[in-house]
Amino acid sequence: MEGLGLHILMEFHDCPSKTLDDLEEIKQTMNDAALVSKATIIKSVFHKFSPQGITGVIVVSESHLAIHTWPEHGYAAVDFFTCNQDMDYNQAYNLLVLKLKSNTHSYQTIKRGNLQFKEAGHELSKY
Repeated sequence: MEGLGLHILMEFHDCPSKTLDDLEEIKQTMNDAALVSKATIIKSVFHKFSPQGITGVIVVSESHLAIHTWPEHGYAAVDFFTCNQDMDYNQAYNLLVLKLKSNTHSYQTIKRGNLQFKEAGHELSKY
């Protein structure tokens, strides 16, 4: 891993709405995803919205995993951020595909905290 971390943006489409709106199932699935990736779980917080949808975050020693579900669209977004190159996000991704029963899914990775960029004298924009 170059930089300080790796951010994996996971997309899960064509999931059963019942699965995406089941708070206990989503909690268990996300905690299982953290464990199979070899993350060290610190705390989990999940919230079920009315009439539907769930947001959850698992804080891990290596950073975090987060999920946001839209049952009415059969869609879930998962962010997986890690500063530990030994974590296996592919294991988490494969487990989420199965547990969310996603028929269409993808992910992309983004390297975060590229210190070489700053050290090379490039100006970082300030907002």
